[in-house]
Amino acid sequence: MSSYRKDPDAIARLTPEQYRITQQSGTEAPGSGEYLGNKQPGIYVDVVSGEPLFASTDKYESGCGWPSFTRPIEPAHVRELEDRSHGMHRVEVRSAHGDSHLGHVFPDGPRDRGG
Repeated sequence: MSSYRKDPDAIARLTPEQYRITQQSGTEAPGSGEYLGNKQPGIYVDVVSGEPLFASTDKYESGCGWPSFTRPIEPAHVRELEDRSHGMHRVEVRSAHGDSHLGHVFPDGPRDRGG
């Protein structure tokens, strides 16, 4: 059983922008995120639950203006949901335990890495 959960204290510590994105399914402006150009080795975790989501080894340059990954560390830690907002049909990605909005899936990733 996982110990990851949506932590009210972590939610209270979010910046207004982090709250808007993770809790209200917002989107940061393309090219503006602090992790877009990050090349440091490591893992990306949910800011609300701490669950491990993505590894730096699975990050790639998509050219879209947001960090992009070919796969999650553990598929059970992410959920894919149908998103029909803004007149589009997309797949939204949320953390499984923290229920944080993480972005959307696009089928244009590197083919040799699962895209």
